[in-house]
Amino acid sequence: MAVRSGLHPPLALASLPEPTRAAPAAPTLLARAALATARAGERAAWFPDRRGRFSASAWPVSPRNGTPVLARVALPEPQPWFRAPRPNPLEAQESPRLRGVIEDAQTGQPVTGARILADGHVRAISEEGRFQLPFPRDGGAVQVKALHYRAAEVLVPAGEDREVTVRLEPFTPRGVYLTFYGIGDREIRTRTLELVERTELNTLIIDVKGDRGFISYKSEVPLAQAIGATRITTFRDVEVLLPTLRAQGIYTIARIVTFKDPVLAAARPEWAVLDERTGEPWIDNEGLAWVDPFRSEVWAYVIAVAKEAAEKGFDEIQFDYIRFPTDGRIQHALYSRPPDLPERMGAINGFLAEAAAVLKPLGVFLAADVFGYTLWRTDDTGIGQRIEDMARHLDVLSPMVYPSSYHLGIPGYRYSVAHPYEIVYHSLVRGRERLRGSPVRIRPWLQDFRDYAFDRRRYTPQDVLAQTRASAEAVGADGWMLWNPRARYSAEALAPKPGEAEVAPAPETADRAEDDGRLTWLQE
Repeated sequence: MAVRSGLHPPLALASLPEPTRAAPAAPTLLARAALATARAGERAAWFPDRRGRFSASAWPVSPRNGTPVLARVALPEPQPWFRAPRPNPLEAQESPRLRGVIEDAQTGQPVTGARILADGHVRAISEEGRFQLPFPRDGGAVQVKALHYRAAEVLVPAGEDREVTVRLEPFTPRGVYLTFYGIGDREIRTRTLELVERTELNTLIIDVKGDRGFISYKSEVPLAQAIGATRITTFRDVEVLLPTLRAQGIYTIARIVTFKDPVLAAARPEWAVLDERTGEPWIDNEGLAWVDPFRSEVWAYVIAVAKEAAEKGFDEIQFDYIRFPTDGRIQHALYSRPPDLPERMGAINGFLAEAAAVLKPLGVFLAADVFGYTLWRTDDTGIGQRIEDMARHLDVLSPMVYPSSYHLGIPGYRYSVAHPYEIVYHSLVRGRERLRGSPVRIRPWLQDFRDYAFDRRRYTPQDVLAQTRASAEAVGADGWMLWNPRARYSAEALAPKPGEAEVAPAPETADRAEDDGRLTWLQE
C-alpha cells in the first residue's frame, strides 16, 4: 500500500501486499524552481497537478518550510487471491462504502468539524471523527479538510468496501498580506514570498476584490466583466501560483472587500448607498462609494466573486468591509431600508448566511474581518457587526486589534498605541470569553505599520513581537496575520525556519504599491 504523509491504513488492510512501484525522486529543485518562477510573476510550464503524481510518495513535506503538504493515500487494488463472497443481484446494485476515522496526527484524538469532499458534495462526520459514504464502483478521490489542518486526499480504486484512517497534520496559521497591487509588483511579491519561505510564516492573504472594486485576476463572473471590475488585473498567473503555494504547504486566503465598491456603485447606482442631498452615490472620506448592504443583488455579486475564488483553489474566503460605513458624512447616507440596529444586523448576518450556504459546500473555509472594538461592545457598534451573531456563519473571526485603532483605549490602557501586548491580549481574551462554546476560531489582524491616530510612532519589531506573543497566549493555535498596506513587514519579529539564518530587514525604499486606505478607525 502506498501511504502518504498524514494518512494511515487500517489494520485490516495492513497485510495486503505492497504494489511494486518505483518511487520517483524528490523534486526539491523543481519545486524551488517553480516557486522562484511564480515569485517573478512569470508563467511556469511545470507545477503539481491535482493528483500530485510527481512526487507525493517520496516527498511528504515541503522541502523548505517542513510543513506537510497535501497528503495522499492510495488504497490497494483488489488482489486476485482475495475475493469477497458473491453478492446477490439486489446487493450488487448498491455502491461500495468508504468508511473511516479522521484523527489528529499529533494527539490521536478525533478531529471534529472536518469536511469530506466527494462527488462534488460535502459529507458530514460524527463527533467521534468517523465517516461513511457511498462511492462509485469505478473508484475516484476523496478530499478531507479541517480548519487549521493540512488537507489530505484518499485515492480509492475500483472494487469493494474500503476503510481508512486519515491522520491530519495540524498547523498554526501565521500570515502576511499582499495587496491588490503588491501581488502584481515583481519586487514586492518576490520580497514577500522570500519572507514566507525563510521564516515561520505559512499563510498568505491575497487581494481578490480590492478596496476600489477591481478584481485582481481575469474574472469570468458576467457582472464583473460588464461593470469593468476586470479592467485592471494584477494577479495574472493565479492558476500557476496557487498550486505552487499549495505544494509548498502555504495556506492561501482570498480577501474580498464586500460593501465598499466604487466600481459597482458607479455602474449600478440604484444599488449604491446614496447621498440624500444629491441623489448620487454617497462618498466616504477617501472619496470612495459604497454599495447598499441591504440589496440582494449586491449579495449575489459578491458571493459569485467569492465562489469563483474558491473554485480557483483558495483555502479560505475572507470578507472585509462587511459592515455599514463609518467615516464621512454618514448622516446623509441613504439606504433602501431604514438602517436601524435590527435592520443593520439582519443585513450583515443575512449576507453571511447566504454566503455560507453557497461556499461551504465547496469545502472552502469562511472568515470575516471586524473592528477590534466589536470584541468589547455588545451592540452592533453602529455598523451591523455583533460577534455572537456573525460567528454562527463563520469558521474564522478576524478582529483588527491594531493598537492604533483603539482611539478611546480599553479599560486600564487609555493610550493604546503604547501598549501593544496588553491591547491585543485583553481584546482577544474578551472575545474568546464572549464566544465560549462556539467552534469559531479567532485569528486576529496585527499592526505592522506606523501609528496614524496618536503620535505617529513607528511600530518596531519589538512591538510586532509583543502582539504575536499576546495572540499566542490569548488564542493559541488560532494564529495571527500581519497587516502592512505596502507589504513591508518586520522580518526581525519573525522566527526563521529551521536551518535558515535570521532574515535581514528590507531597506526603506518607496514601493509602487498604493496605500489602499484601509487604516481607518472607528468613529463613535
